[in-house]
Amino acid sequence: MPSEFKPAHILVVDDDADIRATLKAALTPEGFRVSEAQNGRELMEAVSAAVPDLITLDLNLAGEDGLKLARDIRARWDVPIIIVTGKSDAIDRVVGLELGADDYITKPFHLREVLARIRAVLRRYEKGREAASLLPDNGERYEFEGWALDVMRRELRSPSGELCQLTTAEYELLTILVMRPGRVLSRDSIMDLMKGHDWSPLDRTIDGLVARLRRKLESESERPRLIKTVRNVGYVFGIEVRKLRSHVGPYS
Repeated sequence: MPSEFKPAHILVVDDDADIRATLKAALTPEGFRVSEAQNGRELMEAVSAAVPDLITLDLNLAGEDGLKLARDIRARWDVPIIIVTGKSDAIDRVVGLELGADDYITKPFHLREVLARIRAVLRRYEKGREAASLLPDNGERYEFEGWALDVMRRELRSPSGELCQLTTAEYELLTILVMRPGRVLSRDSIMDLMKGHDWSPLDRTIDGLVARLRRKLESESERPRLIKTVRNVGYVFGIEVRKLRSHVGPYS
């Protein structure tokens, strides 16, 4: 859990009251603090009021697009999402993971499995944040295509000067790529560089992270210019990067 003394807060989002009650009854005795939402409006209100440590999200909310909700959450907050849904289609699973979900569980589910996956995702996020603190913190700045990455402040600004919101994992991946322009990195190499994460041999999280970064950095993410795919190998940051001298003081 994120804190030894503060119970992790899980937001259960499902329009089925029985499912919400079942998950709450299973999670509460395990030391989690559980709140509930039955639709997209309640979900966004809950997260805006207090960002939880993890969200379980049903894709089949009445009349609402669960995948769009996952995308909207990921664009605004760095909070892990586990999709818990009756949709077992492989395409939905892939799209869900690419849009930012950290795991995908189909109904009917085993409560022990849900508990195990929640703990695994929370551990991964905690390790990721610890690992991010080990990335260079020496005031280096990098510019590419008008974008500015400030390593010391962990900020990415668009060509228009607007701050671009990145999750911890997205920031790690972008920093790794920007510091190695023109160098082809395999998925395994990227996983090794992103220390602190729990990867499985068939993990496709890197592909999902790349897809999310492309959507944030490029207007035509289907035809990427910045992060290019090298078929059967991995990825390469395909444009020139300018490294600026270290700085102290306000961003300029």
